Amino acid sequence: MELFFSEDIQDARVRLGADESVHCVRVLRHRAGDEISVIDGRGSLYRCVLEIADAKGAEARILERTPDFGVHPYHLTMAVCPTKNIDRYEWFVEKATEIGVDVVAPVIGDHSERKVLKTDRLRRLALSAAKQSLKGAVPQIAEPRSVRDFIAAAPADALKLICYCFDDVERIPITRVLSDSGQAGKPILILIGPEGDFSPEEAELARAAGWQPVQLGPSRLRTETAALTAVTAVYLRSC
Repeated sequence: MELFFSEDIQDARVRLGADESVHCVRVLRHRAGDEISVIDGRGSLYRCVLEIADAKGAEARILERTPDFGVHPYHLTMAVCPTKNIDRYEWFVEKATEIGVDVVAPVIGDHSERKVLKTDRLRRLALSAAKQSLKGAVPQIAEPRSVRDFIAAAPADALKLICYCFDDVERIPITRVLSDSGQAGKPILILIGPEGDFSPEEAELARAAGWQPVQLGPSRLRTETAALTAVTAVYLRSC
């Protein structure tokens, strides 16, 4: 199934943006009268018939709407420190989208080597991955903020988990926490630190704010591997 994306959906019509129009008309050579499928990025799929096959602005008439297309039964926010090698972070965003994530929140920690992150490319990658994996919703890519600010702003009713390597407190396996949480339907927030891990001060701030320390197994994982392992653990719990 080929999926296109549009935020301009109203009056039973879909208007594709410039990039999507070019892909639809010039690359895939769709013509007026062809059926196409469009997602709105918020969870709905629209079956449409193309009426204006214009590479500068294609338009289609909606035949049918399918809500909750490809959605998952949880709301997951991954707060992950950007990696020094940005390719690794982009890989994480792409694969996490394919598996199932709702928000990717870049956070800057005390030990972060990368302090600046441009989010435009991450949003494009998330959109492409959502279409490839047949999802109607595209994850939100938040603007970067500090670890401390993210910890302080986290909602009180969420299941808040922090993955780090310090041995000064007991860290329960994430799979056990997810199974025993009893928070079905509640938002899940998971914090993943940079290559140098969280600072002791950040870890203590998180624990004081109700974040539960968890571990992802005996292996020492890179930031992006740890983040994707956590996404997978949440996904498999819902299967």
